[in-house]
Amino acid sequence: MKNDSNETYRILGLDCAEEVAALKATVGKLDGVDQLDFNLLNGTMTVSFSKETVGEAQIHAAVAQAGLKVQPVNGGGVEEEQGFRQWQGRKILCILSGVLAAAGFASHATLHGSLYDALAGGEGANYHGVPVFSIALYLGAIISGGWYVFPKAVSALRRFRADMNLLMSIAVVGGLAIGEYFEAAAVAFLFSFSLLLESWSVGRARRAIQSLMDLTPAKARYICPSDGDIMEKPVADVPVGVTVLVRPGEKFPLDGIISKGNTSVNQAPITGESMPVEKQPGDEVFAGTINEDGAIEFRSSKPAADTTLSRINHMVEEAQSRRAPSEQWVERFARYYTPAMILLAVLITIIPPAFFGGSWGAWFYQALVILVIACPCALVISTPVSIVAALASAARAGVLIKGGAYLEAAARLKAIAMDKTGTITHGKPEVQEIIPLNNHTRNELLEHAAAMEFHSDHPLARAILRLAEKEGIVVPQAEEFQAIKGKGASATINGRAFWLGSHRFLHEKKLETPELHQQIEAMEDAGHSIVIIGNEEHVYGLISVADSIREHAAQVVADLKTIGLQQVVMLTGDNLGTANAIAKTVSLDKVQAELLPEEKLKAVEELIRRYKEVAMVGDGINDAPALAAASLGIAMGAAGTDAAIETADIALMSDDLTRIPWLVRHAQRTLRIIRQNIVFALGLKLVFMGLALANLATLWMAISADMGASLIVIANALRLLRSTPEKLSA
Repeated sequence: MKNDSNETYRILGLDCAEEVAALKATVGKLDGVDQLDFNLLNGTMTVSFSKETVGEAQIHAAVAQAGLKVQPVNGGGVEEEQGFRQWQGRKILCILSGVLAAAGFASHATLHGSLYDALAGGEGANYHGVPVFSIALYLGAIISGGWYVFPKAVSALRRFRADMNLLMSIAVVGGLAIGEYFEAAAVAFLFSFSLLLESWSVGRARRAIQSLMDLTPAKARYICPSDGDIMEKPVADVPVGVTVLVRPGEKFPLDGIISKGNTSVNQAPITGESMPVEKQPGDEVFAGTINEDGAIEFRSSKPAADTTLSRINHMVEEAQSRRAPSEQWVERFARYYTPAMILLAVLITIIPPAFFGGSWGAWFYQALVILVIACPCALVISTPVSIVAALASAARAGVLIKGGAYLEAAARLKAIAMDKTGTITHGKPEVQEIIPLNNHTRNELLEHAAAMEFHSDHPLARAILRLAEKEGIVVPQAEEFQAIKGKGASATINGRAFWLGSHRFLHEKKLETPELHQQIEAMEDAGHSIVIIGNEEHVYGLISVADSIREHAAQVVADLKTIGLQQVVMLTGDNLGTANAIAKTVSLDKVQAELLPEEKLKAVEELIRRYKEVAMVGDGINDAPALAAASLGIAMGAAGTDAAIETADIALMSDDLTRIPWLVRHAQRTLRIIRQNIVFALGLKLVFMGLALANLATLWMAISADMGASLIVIANALRLLRSTPEKLSA
């Protein structure tokens, strides 16, 4: 029987697609290895393999063949410490390389008495006249700068797969072969510096994601169920179901339900909401959010490993493995581009001297320049750093994107379909109007309605009772209460008989006037449900109840059209009258009402046939078929819904509709930055190739340009870390 295993390893120095490609070529080719998954954010590789065919020792050896070091992920701090040590080692060697190269140049210039001789190397100076002391310093700079590069170049040579490490190593060795010691040292130092910048940029994005998990306090105080004592333990050791204590100003250590106390909670780390949210017993709280006011108690509902914050962190980490189409294109391009550049360098070395009488030494030098400027480092890093930075900033804004592919899909949207209840509306009926009639007062009407609705669990009844409680109405007791199925109810209040019911019930009571009929129909056409209160003599008044539209819904629809969406559609199972009223209020392009889940699915499929790129926004559960069929599924208010986080491509952690146009803008900006980086990196290479063919470029100019390109694309990409809804909307 096949003995399958799944092991995750931390790969020291795993910061770039080049390392991923090298590991695929070594570990991925082992017999018995079924699948490799990489997470650049964590610097990890997950290997699915058969223990009967391949052992861990072979996997470790294959990683070493790729020029990298491996260690198991054990959840402790050892990996982080070793990763930090390697980063420090890289930094020290890079600085040492720069210092030795500068010292070699200074000693060369001093001993020859000429800066030009030191710069020109084997041309202006006697070829054999470079001081031995300077050569030693240059060689020290080359060894220091290439310490992490040369082993990877040897690995690439063994695998017959040219990569940027091999290109740089050939350029350095070639420079030494023709006596260009200074330029060979400059190439080694500047390439080492470029890799250090690359590692730093990925590390910065990695730290931005890790800061999510740092939001959770390390320990929690809870009441021990057995003896009632207050204990303090690491959050991972706190049992589910215990009562946890949180003081004002502290962070919630776990997810749970408030059991005692009232407070306001800053939920920005989870939902991105800028204002604190009022909480009372029965309300849900999330790990990592901040208790603003009162001391409260809550009952933990999930273990530390399964909190909403933990799931967000896990999903963002996984998102890095779901590469964007542009990232896949760059990787495929680099796979063919690098060998093509080596071939071009070979042709430049041979053709001009052999057929046009050029100098072999001069054209060999220009071939080395081509190899240096051809290094795809800036090109390869341009996309993943942009994607990681965009994912990190979106997570901080309460928008959980499950991968670069979904981020790019958001940028290409042409149409969007939205559910009504819980998306365009709050999903909870509220009293909209109270209209007293026949000389009765508003309070009198609300008192009598609340007295009768006290006995009902109907959503309309709960809306009336909520308003009565909010306004401090003293609700009288209703006696002899009787529910009348499908119509309403009746009761005796303060010794008098009253009834409450629908428009149909009013008609049966024969108390409806033409004016009242017209007034009620107008309100019903606007999507309101009407509750009528009266006695046997006359009508006391009307109460209209409706699912209220979110405050910014109309602005969100307008923003979506402004940023390029051709159609914004509402798909709902509600009645057509209500749907049309809401669509008119928020200026939707189209509405389809009274739809079953399978009919919503067909509606989304029809939109896809027409517009190609279509998003569906819903609650992640009853809209699941339509969410799955859409080009992009977006779940609203996912902070309290496990299913929404698991099923949607993008989860909005709060109920804030304004995050949707921000998401599209953020995605469009990310794509613009990726394109800018690709065009800039390739354009600079073309310019220097032209200079090399014109015999005008030098090695140190080429490597400086390549390092500069890497620095510019990294800085451009990291601008996405500063993206927030407030800044983008400004």
